[in-house]
Amino acid sequence: MNEPQDRQVHSLDARSLRGLAHPLRMRLLSALRRGGPATASQLAAKLGESSGATSYHLRQLAAHGFVEDVPEHGKGRERWWKAVHMGVRFDETLLKDRDPEVRGAADLFLHEVANQHTADLATWLGTREDWSEAWNRASDMSDWTLSLTPQLAAELVEKMHDLLESYRVLASEAGTPDAQQVRVHTHVLPIHTDREAT
Repeated sequence: MNEPQDRQVHSLDARSLRGLAHPLRMRLLSALRRGGPATASQLAAKLGESSGATSYHLRQLAAHGFVEDVPEHGKGRERWWKAVHMGVRFDETLLKDRDPEVRGAADLFLHEVANQHTADLATWLGTREDWSEAWNRASDMSDWTLSLTPQLAAELVEKMHDLLESYRVLASEAGTPDAQQVRVHTHVLPIHTDREAT
C-alpha cells in the first residue's frame, strides 16, 4: 500500500481515492504494476473477468490518473495500458473525511489491500514448489508481538520503511539475472489481549 519513496508514488486524495477504491480496479492496477503493459483482453484472461469489465474499469483508472495508454505497443485498434505510478500513499485523514462516501471508499480501499496481501501469501504457499530451494530458504512468513507506545510503533514503521528503501537502491544497482520481484508486507497494529478483559 504505502511506498516511502516520493518517486513514482501517488498520494491519494478524496477524488482519486473514489476512483481507485473498487476491488477490480485495484487488481487491474496491481497486475499492471507487476506485469507491465497489457491490453484489457489480456488482463481479463489473467483475472478471470470479462474484457468489457476490464476495459470499463481501465478507462475509469485512466480518468483518475492511475493508468495511461501505451500507443507504441498497440497494433490497429488494440489498446495497451500501463501503470503511471508504482505505489500510492494513503492518508489516514481520509477515514475521517466529512463526506461519508469518502470514508466508505477509504474503508473499502484498506480492506482490499488486506485481501491482496492475503492473496499474495496464498499464491506463494500454493506455488512454492515452483521456486528454487534458494528462494524457499529466502522467503519469510513471521509475526511478532511487542509492547510499544504509539510513538515507538510509529518509529518502528519509519525504520522498517527506511530499511526497505535501502534495499530498493541495492536492487537497482545490482541488476543480477537471478533477481525477482519480491513482495514485502508490513503490518503494525494494536491488538486487544485477554489480560485487558480481566
